[in-house]
Amino acid sequence: MIIRLNHNGFQYPVPSDITSPSDYVGRRALLQRLALGAGGAALAGWASRDALAQASVPRPGRLAALNATRSPVVGASTVETVTTYENASTYNNFYEFGTDKSDPAAYAKAFKTSPWTVSVEGLVNKPKTYGLEELLKLAPMEERIYRLRCVEGWSMVIPWVGYSLAALIKQVQPQGSAKYVEFVTQADAKTMRGLASGGLDWPYTEGLRLDEAMHPLTLLAFGMYGEVLPNQNGAPLRLVVPWKYGFKSGKSLVKIRFTDKEPRTAWNVAAPQEYGFYSNVNPDVSHPRWSQSTERRIGEEGGLFAKRRKTLMFNGYEPQVGQLYAGMDLRKLF
Repeated sequence: MIIRLNHNGFQYPVPSDITSPSDYVGRRALLQRLALGAGGAALAGWASRDALAQASVPRPGRLAALNATRSPVVGASTVETVTTYENASTYNNFYEFGTDKSDPAAYAKAFKTSPWTVSVEGLVNKPKTYGLEELLKLAPMEERIYRLRCVEGWSMVIPWVGYSLAALIKQVQPQGSAKYVEFVTQADAKTMRGLASGGLDWPYTEGLRLDEAMHPLTLLAFGMYGEVLPNQNGAPLRLVVPWKYGFKSGKSLVKIRFTDKEPRTAWNVAAPQEYGFYSNVNPDVSHPRWSQSTERRIGEEGGLFAKRRKTLMFNGYEPQVGQLYAGMDLRKLF
């Protein structure tokens, strides 16, 4: 099916949020080319967010509060200026709802996040289907203030709420033959208008090596800015891997599968010459169609003309995760 894209200009929430056209248009054009070629009661508020919006305590998105303590994990809290909630919740990629940055916020309102289950299966001793309520109670909630770096060349700083994915992995007891973890996201054609456009192989899938998934910085996130996740940011739970490009962090997870083989991931399947399995942030390895050496922080004064900052190796998390790739050729880790 042909993806019909708007080529009359791009609509963004505020002028300072405009992505460099050379970065943004590249991925949209890729989607078009691919399509042409392919022809409960958890937190009480999950089911009644409108009622919670009337609460007396002001919250950034006026969603259900999700309390957490500051994480003790080394590297889990950058001291950089946090991106505003408005920018983080209205400027993002979630192609299931459309390819424009404003599409997720505009079209995710009808997406149903309750009831919700996540199936954990594959090479584990204790496979299980978890309800959302059980996952919320599995480990103490922590606040992690992470840099987020998009492959398109823009970045944010976001306070997430969740816990290390390792807490869940330990519960299911991976077998000795398990080497990788595959993450499968929701694909609901009734509420996700973007699925009809084709382009990517739905449902969206991503993957990590088991040691990457077990790293304490790898986060299973249920909220951001002290609230539950808004639909457009991956409600009700998502992955956050801060040293990799943002597309590696799958949203609205429904299945986690342990395997002995490297999983096929959505962007790697769509364009293997442009999106590798690892996709670690590396300023010295350019995307085939644009440089990754600098980035533009969303919301900074100047918009398109704001001074671009130098991209950090592993998005600044090299001291924590660099040892995972010792002896590997970093030039091939895009």
